[in-house]
Amino acid sequence: MFFRNPDNSVDAFWREYEEKIGEKVLARSLGQYVSGWKEFDSQGWAGIWGLIIATSGGFRFHNFSKTSWLSALTNRTSQEITKERILDIPKEKIISAVFTRETRWWKKILSRSEPMLIIKYLDEAGNELELLLEADNDSGNVADKLSALLQY
Repeated sequence: MFFRNPDNSVDAFWREYEEKIGEKVLARSLGQYVSGWKEFDSQGWAGIWGLIIATSGGFRFHNFSKTSWLSALTNRTSQEITKERILDIPKEKIISAVFTRETRWWKKILSRSEPMLIIKYLDEAGNELELLLEADNDSGNVADKLSALLQY
């Protein structure tokens, strides 16, 4: 496992996270991966939940390893279930970060209207891609911190 936090303190977790990655956490939120990352898309990992994190070095989506109670009982843990998944985009590759949420009440009722974090970035070949994440309302702060990083 990536972290050991015996006292289960949130502050201790984030201090240890910053030490492990060597970057300052600027903002964080919870979200669900939708599309836009080649490795995740090729593995069919759409719909996985994780931490959405703006750091001094860029953007991270971190899905932690887990074992279900059923697999623990049957001792059937596949590497795929327990594997941590980390998506990391250096700030130099980020073009823009936008947080959107539906504000019209009738659209909220009639359509799927989860808030979205949309990050445009460059892949290794220099192609512009778009990362989509369903996000909670704190993700607006993540988008703001990423946008501030891009201004320097």
